[in-house]
Amino acid sequence: MQTAGSPGQQGSNRGGTAFVIICTSQSTSSSDNDSKMPLFRQTLGLLVILASALVADVAVAQIDLPRTAVTAGRDTSSQPLVAEAPLVLKANLASRMLVAQRADSTLMTFAVAIGQDGYPTPVGTFSIRKIIWNPSWKPPPGSDWAKGKTAKGPGDPGNPMKVVKIFFQEPDYYIHGTDAVESLGSAESHGCLRMHPQEVADLAKLIMEHGGQPREENWFWRIIHSRREEKTIYLSTPVVLTITD
Repeated sequence: MQTAGSPGQQGSNRGGTAFVIICTSQSTSSSDNDSKMPLFRQTLGLLVILASALVADVAVAQIDLPRTAVTAGRDTSSQPLVAEAPLVLKANLASRMLVAQRADSTLMTFAVAIGQDGYPTPVGTFSIRKIIWNPSWKPPPGSDWAKGKTAKGPGDPGNPMKVVKIFFQEPDYYIHGTDAVESLGSAESHGCLRMHPQEVADLAKLIMEHGGQPREENWFWRIIHSRREEKTIYLSTPVVLTITD
C-alpha cells in the first residue's frame, strides 16, 4: 500500500511545487511592476506638464495682440511734431539780389533788375498768390514808355514777359522773365523784378511746390515748350516776399 500511496504523494508534491513556482513567478512579476510604477508615473506626469504648457502657449499665441494694438489711434512719438518751415523770398534793392529761404537755409539766390528812378520797385512785405505761365502782355494804360506798343500774346517774340509772371502786388507788380538779361543787376525795369528766363522758371516751380500747387516735371516741360498756352495757377498757401531798400 505504501507503494501505491507513494505515487500519489509524489504527485501531490509536484503539484505543490508547480503552484509555488507560479506564485513565485507572479510575485516576482508584481514586484517588478511595482518597482517600475514610480518611473512610469513620473514620465506620465512630465508628459502631462509639457502638454499643458504647449496648450497654454497656443492659447496665448491665439489671443496675443500686435504691439501696436494698445497704441492704435494715439501719437506715441516722444517729441512733438514740428511744422515745416515755410518758404520766404527776400529781395534787396541795393544788392539787386533775390533770395529764397526756409528757416536758416538759403535754397536759391538770383540776380534781378529793379525799377528805374521814375518807376521804383515798391518796398514792403507782400503775399504771392498768383502765377501765370506763358503770360500775354498789354501796354499799361497811361504809361508814356508804352506809347505806340501793341499787345502781345503768349510766346510772341515781341512779348517782354518771358516764361512766367509771379504777382506780388496785383495787377502792376510782379517777378517775370526777360530776354534783356544784360539788365540784370541794374535798375532798368518799370517797377517789376526781372529775372533770367530759366531762373524765373526754377523760382516759379519752387513757389508752386511750397504754395500748395506742386506739379510733376513733365507738366512744367509741356508748359515751357508750349509757349502759346497761357496757364494761371492760384496758390493754396501764399508765399511771402519781402522787398527792402
